[in-house]
Amino acid sequence: MTYALVIHGGAGAQPGTDYTVQMRHMRELLNLGEDRLRAGDSALDVVTEMVEQLELSGLYVAGKGSAPNTDGQFELDASIMDGSTRRAGAVSAIENMLSPIRAARLVLDDGKHVMMTGRGARDFALANGLDSVDDPDGYYTEHEGHGSGAENADHGTVGAVALDMSGHLAAATSTGGIFNKRPGRVGDTPLIGIGTWADDQVAISCTGHGEPFIRACAAYDIAAQMRYGGIAMNSAAHATLAKVKALGGDGGVIAIDRTGQVIMPYNSDGMKRAAIATNMTKVVRVFEPEP
Repeated sequence: MTYALVIHGGAGAQPGTDYTVQMRHMRELLNLGEDRLRAGDSALDVVTEMVEQLELSGLYVAGKGSAPNTDGQFELDASIMDGSTRRAGAVSAIENMLSPIRAARLVLDDGKHVMMTGRGARDFALANGLDSVDDPDGYYTEHEGHGSGAENADHGTVGAVALDMSGHLAAATSTGGIFNKRPGRVGDTPLIGIGTWADDQVAISCTGHGEPFIRACAAYDIAAQMRYGGIAMNSAAHATLAKVKALGGDGGVIAIDRTGQVIMPYNSDGMKRAAIATNMTKVVRVFEPEP
């Protein structure tokens, strides 16, 4: 049986920064996720846990690692998609929730809506038992020491894609957004088909400058090239990243296809990423080039 798992900690990696702690953390998560996939857990459950742990760590620009907007508020975005059913859930500009991806998963499981935003998303999450952050100024780490500070970067995201032993694909993405964003700003991360996509042939999570990714319809653009044009996954991803660059942005993509092939291309200075699959050894990378 075939399984595969890829996680990313954002394409905002800065040359000269030591990411040893993040790499160790990603390796630990990869081990956990691989064990779960081998045990028969669903891709959807595995990507949920992977992204939740990335959020809770405070090591990336998502969840605990998020920085405030220009009003000093923490508005977070997340989305998740089940490729076998096309069910999806997303939250945007949700404030002070411990795990935005869990809130997005609640939206998916509930099934009435695909996206909820702001106060409504928060109220829904709280009503369904999710934990809030009661002391935002004390909880959020604002990226200090993570190589993602406002002085040298302006974006970051976390994500996961998985193929389970039943052949099902899933993808999840979460972010604290860009630095110094205006209140109410929403990027690509919570938009299904932009920052996150999963169907019966591919699962994709994007990271980078949100606005160009939105204009490129990034995640679905990759899937559409594959489905309608017969384009190889890696070629499709590189073509989409070229469109993002032409629109003034940079970033990266992680993706798995239904055969278990893994790709992790990027056109920024670096991308924190890690992967394991039945047909490949475990890798954890930041600045190493991808084919």
